[in-house]
Amino acid sequence: MPLVTTGELVTRAAADRSAVAAFNVITLEHVEAVVAGAESTGSPVILQVSENAVTFRYGRLMPLARAAVAAAERAAVPVALHLDHVQSDDLLRQAPAAGFSSVMYDAARLPYLDNLAATKAAADWAHAQGLWIEAELGCVGGKNGQPPLDAHAPGARTDPAEASAFVADSGVDALAVAIGSSHAMTTRTAALDHALLKRLSVALDVPLVLHGSSGVPDGELTEAVVGGIAKVNVGTALNLAMTTAIRDFLAARPDAVDSRTYLSVGREAMARTVAGIITVLAGARSGTP
Repeated sequence: MPLVTTGELVTRAAADRSAVAAFNVITLEHVEAVVAGAESTGSPVILQVSENAVTFRYGRLMPLARAAVAAAERAAVPVALHLDHVQSDDLLRQAPAAGFSSVMYDAARLPYLDNLAATKAAADWAHAQGLWIEAELGCVGGKNGQPPLDAHAPGARTDPAEASAFVADSGVDALAVAIGSSHAMTTRTAALDHALLKRLSVALDVPLVLHGSSGVPDGELTEAVVGGIAKVNVGTALNLAMTTAIRDFLAARPDAVDSRTYLSVGREAMARTVAGIITVLAGARSGTP
């Protein structure tokens, strides 16, 4: 079916007090696995390409983007494309022509006022191109010349009052908040600050996004959706599933050389992971555990 926009998926999820899953993709196998997993549950999904993934692909956005567009257009469920954790203005400006309907502009490494200025400029440009834009804010930081704490460093928390001002002044459409998750976690041991999430949900009138969701247990995820998270980002969980499946396959078959044999196993493992996470999020909407 035709591509849908990230904005419509996330806005609908926020209105329904549900969440849409967004998966970071690196290879064609990632793309196919995400679409297959979403199709198996009959759910919409967001394909995300990060700036790091573009760097891995020799700095070229278009090959992976075209593969993602082609897969999305042939999917049996609604699929949107999102350009994730963009720090490069040059990459930002490639988004519309590559088929992306949204970007996450990441200036959270900067002191607050610099983050705000950079994000507002990015939002103004993105909106002029018809793009939906997400940004990120960690803890209160960068005051008196001090650098901010990384938005997903241990202990980082988004301050509701600062977040409200940031959204109003920058004009972004969604905000990724720091409530206890962390990028690149390979164990699901994160404990979220649900009391803070409730305060953020009350303070902000834009959809809230949870990054680093691979390390968040199912129960914590469902509670986060109930608490106001409308977009759930997942990346490491796919890589963990793929790598584990391929490692096990090659350990059992040390003479295997045809990459299709082990890549297909990795792809299937990722598809199961996608379906599992989407099912957890759907359970949060229905109120089931």
